[in-house]
Amino acid sequence: MTSDQKPTVDQVFGMMRKNMGSVPSAIEKATEVDEEILYEHLRSRAYAMPPEAALDEETRTLVYLASALSASSKACIQAMANKAKMQGISSEKVLETVRIVRFALATKVIGDAEPVFESLQNRR
Repeated sequence: MTSDQKPTVDQVFGMMRKNMGSVPSAIEKATEVDEEILYEHLRSRAYAMPPEAALDEETRTLVYLASALSASSKACIQAMANKAKMQGISSEKVLETVRIVRFALATKVIGDAEPVFESLQNRR
């Protein structure tokens, strides 16, 4: 296959199964409706995570997992949980990632509540 040819859907799905253990059902359904969504998704992945990038694959997976957790993206959370397992990322690292996200979201609530705290201060 030359660089001008795009991989077939079966090739892409095979790569996903190899890397994540399965193809996310949303990707399968989207591809059935509009195959170009799959190829746009591949282009976006290549943009976000080029081969010459600074982060290693384990770090990328943990960052992606953290982002998915923050965005409440169940499909991406499942995909990255599967990928972490396929990559052999330790339970300790995955759990630390979850804890960091939990802390970040708790901190966000405090930050978002700043006007509430100001209002309460003004009551004194």
